[in-house]
Amino acid sequence: MSDTRLFRSLRVYNYRLWAVGALVSNIGTWMQRVAQDWLVLSVLTANNASAVGITMALQFGPQLLLLPLTGYAADRFDRRRLIRLTQTLQGLLALGLGLLTVTGVVTLWQVYAFALGLGCVSAFDAPARQTFVNDLVGERYLANAVALNSTSFNSARMIGPAVAGLLIAAVGTGWVFLINAASFAVMLVALSRLRRAELHRVERPARRAGGLTEGFRYVGRRRDLLWMLVMLALIGTFGFNFPIYISTMSVRVFGGDSSQYGLLSSCLALGSVSGALLAARRERPRVRLLGLATLAFGLGCALAALAPGPWLFAGALVLIGFSALTFNTTATALLQLATEPTMRGRIMALRIAVTMGGTPVGAPIVGWIADHAGPRWALAVGAAAGVSAAAIGGLLVLRARRAARRQAHREAA
Repeated sequence: MSDTRLFRSLRVYNYRLWAVGALVSNIGTWMQRVAQDWLVLSVLTANNASAVGITMALQFGPQLLLLPLTGYAADRFDRRRLIRLTQTLQGLLALGLGLLTVTGVVTLWQVYAFALGLGCVSAFDAPARQTFVNDLVGERYLANAVALNSTSFNSARMIGPAVAGLLIAAVGTGWVFLINAASFAVMLVALSRLRRAELHRVERPARRAGGLTEGFRYVGRRRDLLWMLVMLALIGTFGFNFPIYISTMSVRVFGGDSSQYGLLSSCLALGSVSGALLAARRERPRVRLLGLATLAFGLGCALAALAPGPWLFAGALVLIGFSALTFNTTATALLQLATEPTMRGRIMALRIAVTMGGTPVGAPIVGWIADHAGPRWALAVGAAAGVSAAAIGGLLVLRARRAARRQAHREAA
């Protein structure tokens, strides 16, 4: 009997505990992202979007550069211990940047260095956290748990930037970093209190030559996974540059302050939360949603580029957030369900790498376009990426239908 209840994964004690820790930690992380972008754009530079793009490139580049190691680590080592280590290191990095900022000695190169350090740690953290969801709930609730994770992440995206905008105006960016450092303690407590006997243990792959690159070979044999990763690469490289889009439109086009920037970021998250809740109601993800979501993403970016004022821009951000989350959640669930359990860490590392690792390529390009042609043209790049990914999604649907017809003919013969 199917179970389509929205919060069904929360029946599992370990997942409930995890969800609380993840929500608090995610709120702190989003607060830091907004504070970091604002520090670079409006404090350490004179509204230089290229500097924001470089910061993003340094923070997300390790997702791509460390790919063979990060996916292998998520499959090979105890994920709970690995996550505990990465969460501790992220907290220490936030503490260091916060102390430098509060004392007034922070410089642009130091922000770059901390962004790179955070990127290296996050590269190991992200695939481990995504595949650890299966350890918490098992196959039965996996799709729902992935969607609820996205709900938590994007609820934090809605709350964190708004709170960060108010705190930046009241006490400055440094204290936002320090609050984020404290938020990691909640996740560490949650990890320590998990019932390890109730975890769904997955067989670890044997240590052998070529284990680090086996994920590439696996995807090479699976055209369905390959094309989904191509879609993720397009959107991740040229579409998911939200800090550049929102900060430059807010400051340059609409003449806003840090509070407006935080609220606009929360509007993006409002759409994301709505998309995540809708995804949580689905029992299984569908391939056709990938094409529809990316088409809606392209439309949202086009509307945002044409918005005459901040309120219409905020409305377009809701559509962008909804479609981006629907696409991301659907792709994540499809990739995990279509992959052998012993390969999931490496496939999730590939997913994260092509989504976030494309930022070192896309963010500087989009930032340069925003500086030289204007923020509206930067959004046009995101719109083009969405339409291109939608075309690939349409081809995936056609391939799936042809395969289903061939299977039906074989069974009828």
